[in-house]
Amino acid sequence: IIHFKKKIKNLNIKQIIELRVTYHSLLVVYESRIIDFELSVKKLKCIYKQVENYSKPKITQWKIPVCYDTLFGMDLDTIAIEKQLTKEAIIQRHSEAIYTVYFIGFLPGFMYLGGLDEILVTPRKQTPRLKIGKGSVAIGGHQTGVYPFESPGGWNIIGNSPIEFFNLKNEVPCFAKSGDRIIFNPISLEKYRDIEKKVKLGIYQIEGELIHD
Repeated sequence: IIHFKKKIKNLNIKQIIELRVTYHSLLVVYESRIIDFELSVKKLKCIYKQVENYSKPKITQWKIPVCYDTLFGMDLDTIAIEKQLTKEAIIQRHSEAIYTVYFIGFLPGFMYLGGLDEILVTPRKQTPRLKIGKGSVAIGGHQTGVYPFESPGGWNIIGNSPIEFFNLKNEVPCFAKSGDRIIFNPISLEKYRDIEKKVKLGIYQIEGELIHD
């Protein structure tokens, strides 16, 4: 899907103004109404056929600091009871996994991350909270993610990251892309405050390493 998107993008088709990656598909957004739908589909299928012998895209593995302190992890106790695990065990399992960015959606910069430890799989809340804090790290079903802004949300909150996940002032507003990897690095509340200050001053650098899949 990622390579299919790249192929279409490289062709610079003027009528196509946006391409959105999802789990198993690619949404192609046109500038105006398609006059010949069947012909447009045929063209896209021809492009897709060229994807078979693709070279794997370059991906980055990002290291994201997360504070799992009880100040932030409002659902840690509940999950610990349900899973019959200690909070420390939950934090360890959550931070040891290497996650894949499936796609970015819901909110600008909200990364849907796959790779959650099966033991930590927790259904979304039946009644979403009206306010989830910016940077909240959460579990929703088989996935985990981070709320880039304060917003309503029904995922289970287990921690918080002090970094910016979406910033329009940056050349690339969201540092990660579909296919990238994410590692959560547990930090103390003191370290969290330190990074938070650096982020506000604009001097914090997110750790990223180019890797081969």
